Amino acid sequence: MVDSPFKVDALSGKVALVTGGSSGIGLEITKQLGVHGCSVVITGRRKAVLDGAVAELQALGITAAGLQGDVRSADACADWVATTCKMFGSIDILVNCAAGNFLANAAELSQGGFRTVMEIDAVGTFTMSRAAFEVLKQNSESVIINISATLHYGATWYQVHASAAKAAVDSITRSLALEWGEYGIRVNGVAPGPIRGTAGMSKLAPGEEASMEQVVTAAVPLGRMGDKGDIALACVYLASSAGRFVSGETLVVDGGAWLHRPQLVPRGMVSQVSRKVESSSRQVGTAKAGGSSSGAAPRSKL
Repeated sequence: MVDSPFKVDALSGKVALVTGGSSGIGLEITKQLGVHGCSVVITGRRKAVLDGAVAELQALGITAAGLQGDVRSADACADWVATTCKMFGSIDILVNCAAGNFLANAAELSQGGFRTVMEIDAVGTFTMSRAAFEVLKQNSESVIINISATLHYGATWYQVHASAAKAAVDSITRSLALEWGEYGIRVNGVAPGPIRGTAGMSKLAPGEEASMEQVVTAAVPLGRMGDKGDIALACVYLASSAGRFVSGETLVVDGGAWLHRPQLVPRGMVSQVSRKVESSSRQVGTAKAGGSSSGAAPRSKL
């Protein structure tokens, strides 16, 4: 777990519910919320993984509990909210991190496969937020954080399902921020870029993580992949008073990767190429300024 620049009591006394919080980025987010003072509840489908994550959180001194279920179920979402409130009295922070993804050629992707990712990521984000709304609006400083992605900022190969789902998540973030702001509910998102040690890397580049990391790093302006802690600390910022006037925003945490374009001119040659272009432009300008070939002066018009 990364060291934090925030005060250890930045989220003291708050209660966080994190869907998909039993592994990967979700677990790291939960850890950081917990070490900064939150009591945490995580959800997941696999009981063994869920139990292991709760034990890991408790070993860090975090007050934690796990609830099994599927974010695609409205009943499960409602039960999670009710149980969290029963255990800890309220919910101050909701993190929608549950997600599904896999590589798929669009021409071969089934409707069921497309729908599954949409239901987990997009529908699940709305369903969970809607289930928590009545509780969140009782607190004038409650926060929803939706974990998104940068896949849809341009386009990403073999990710039509996940790109569509995350585009929907970003839209949900903006819409809920607009509609629920009057209740004091801030709604923001975090869009991770390439993060090492995640299911995304292992699923999307099975058995080739090392070589894939080299390829990915070459396309990141900061020259490295991110860590799960980078995403978790972004969530701490948005959940804390430091982000108290931020709502409707999706914070991109990707080292500038989505801005990447191939470097057409090597850095060391920029000045040389620029001087050559400027010199050519001056020569052309001088030739044009020489006047007409007849030598006659242009007549002015009255």
